[in-house]
Amino acid sequence: MKTFPKITSEDMEFIYHSLSQENLQNLYGSTILVTGYAGSIGYSLLHFLSEYGSKLGIKRVFGIDNYMFGKPKWIERISRNPLFDIRECDVITCDFDFAEKADLIFHMASLASPVYYRLHPIETIDADVTGLRRMLDFYKEKKLKGFLFYSSSEIYGDPHPSQIPTPESYWGNVNTCGPRACYDESKRFGETLCYNYARQYGMPVTIVRPFNNYGPGMRINDQRVVADFAKAVIDNEDIVIFSDGKPTRTFDYLPDAIVGYLKCVLYGKFEIFNIGSDSQELSIMQLAELYRKTAKELFDYGGDIVFKTHEDKEYLTDNPNRRCPDISKAKALLQYRPQIHIEEGIRRYIEYLRECDRCEFEW
Repeated sequence: MKTFPKITSEDMEFIYHSLSQENLQNLYGSTILVTGYAGSIGYSLLHFLSEYGSKLGIKRVFGIDNYMFGKPKWIERISRNPLFDIRECDVITCDFDFAEKADLIFHMASLASPVYYRLHPIETIDADVTGLRRMLDFYKEKKLKGFLFYSSSEIYGDPHPSQIPTPESYWGNVNTCGPRACYDESKRFGETLCYNYARQYGMPVTIVRPFNNYGPGMRINDQRVVADFAKAVIDNEDIVIFSDGKPTRTFDYLPDAIVGYLKCVLYGKFEIFNIGSDSQELSIMQLAELYRKTAKELFDYGGDIVFKTHEDKEYLTDNPNRRCPDISKAKALLQYRPQIHIEEGIRRYIEYLRECDRCEFEW
């Protein structure tokens, strides 16, 4: 039987030891539901629950995913764990009765890559609005410890420079009718649903706004920039930049983010949290240079960095110039502090992809 990749096992240990004793105690005895588990966040979360579920006293882990982009090979490994009951179904039509005893819910079912949600705008809206509404209706009378809705930093749009680092109190600067609006606006409306279900029914709903996750578990063909650059160096091809390379982002290594998400769901009441890295804001050009330097050190990568125009004319439409979170609230209320610097995270992601032979046995 294929065991976890070495990097994945190390990352799961990192997650466990990054949680406080109070976090671990609050996880004990939980029954968990994860929607949209077949993506990169689900990869880290489910591997963590598979590795440490028994030690944490987890009673059951339920999962829902429609495998819109195919069923990952790692699902077979995870599904052999007797704690798990993971099913192929869609949140907009699925019967949730099989998971009615869940008391910790991670609702992340959505399309998160700009390339894909622009290709499938209605499906994106359905998952973020209809799927969420069905989940809230089903669990509004149940006894929950926590319900975590995965919103997005995209709800901020292109913030004014005075609002960077961006706090949760910023209302956003978003185009309601652009090619990215199906994702941005459905996440914003999803937050409104969560706020009102929390007020009207007392649901312990917490909203998380993730900022640029990357790392092991992210498909090499994800078509977000961190995966595109990784694919280029693994294939020993040039790194292609489809902008002027000046937009800046901070990037949050997935296991670091998982620690934040676990702390969010265990908060157990309505609140909104940015989860991401508040340091090392890099331009896309600097990110490309970091990939090239790291790959050169690891295996004598010989590619270059080149600039091209994307064949999709709307590729850069409404693309924000800067993205950096203010995580002071998460630091204060959750004691959340990301630990993995971008240099280490990129190295670990590349090593993971090499270990998995471009993740052929994972995906």
